Amino acid sequence: MIRKNSEYPLQPPRERGTGRAFLFALVMHALLGFFLYHGIQWQNSTPEGAEAELWTEVPNVATPRPVTPPPPPVPVAPAPPVRDEQADIALQEKKRQQQQAAREAQLAEQQRQQKLKEQQEEQAKREQQAADQAAQLAAQKAAKLKQQQQEQQQAAKLKQQQLAEQQKQQQLAEQQKQQQLKAQQEQQQKQAQAEAQKKADAEKAAKAKAQAEAAAQAKKQLDAERRARLAQMQGMAGPPGSTGNGLGKSGTGSGSGGTAASPGYADKVRRAVRPNISWGGETEGLETVIAVRCSPSGTLLGANVSRSSGNAAWDAAALRAVQRSDPMPLDVNGKAPESFYITLRPAG
Repeated sequence: MIRKNSEYPLQPPRERGTGRAFLFALVMHALLGFFLYHGIQWQNSTPEGAEAELWTEVPNVATPRPVTPPPPPVPVAPAPPVRDEQADIALQEKKRQQQQAAREAQLAEQQRQQKLKEQQEEQAKREQQAADQAAQLAAQKAAKLKQQQQEQQQAAKLKQQQLAEQQKQQQLAEQQKQQQLKAQQEQQQKQAQAEAQKKADAEKAAKAKAQAEAAAQAKKQLDAERRARLAQMQGMAGPPGSTGNGLGKSGTGSGSGGTAASPGYADKVRRAVRPNISWGGETEGLETVIAVRCSPSGTLLGANVSRSSGNAAWDAAALRAVQRSDPMPLDVNGKAPESFYITLRPAG
């Protein structure tokens, strides 16, 4: 198993007996210092001088003679120091031991250096082996990665080919679908055109019939409208109470003329027209009468201002509200009156 340098740094193994060798060297150095100190002090010591007194015998005479002073003492030279043989032996032994210790220390140091060199060589060898193994693993990993990349490229190329094939199939299917849809639309357009033509023909026939009926009753309706207009201008339009049923407050009112209507028809017309009034101007004194013509089905055939309020904008807003209410509500008999009048006032 190869150690990683970042986790387990390589170190030379510790030598056995290093502590004992260091302690022994320390003791030997201490002894060497001790002997050197005392040896130098012993050799430099000054020997003490010897003193001697000389006495001469005085003769026993009756008369004393003048005593001649003795000559000054001759200084005695100090005897040369006698060398101690035991000290020499000890010093020689000490030197011999020091030399022996130095040789042993040098030998130990050489052995230590040799061992350290061997350990370094072994460490370098292990590091070289680890580097070779790492290089081999890196080469294997690079080869494997290259193989994986080649496989991925082949897979991507195959996937692109499949995707292109799928897109081609989808385009073909979409084209077929568009063609089918276009054919269906053309068929539907033809059917719609046929139905529209049929409906237009029916409406044209119905309109021609209605125009014929309208032309037949034009004179009668004209007379009825004239009478109703005169009645409205005289304040008699609509059923009694048409001005007192809240129409002025809501902005709508209705009256009937021409063709009789049920009493509740005015409320139906008021509820139909009221939401379509859009007016934001003044409301004081505005009242407009709208003449309305309807088909029996409630379809608005015509609407015009029968009596103006004097405000053209309000008259136009009232007329638009009536036109937006097409078709008009049906009466209780299931038909709408042919003509009637609507009195409109803005809410206020």
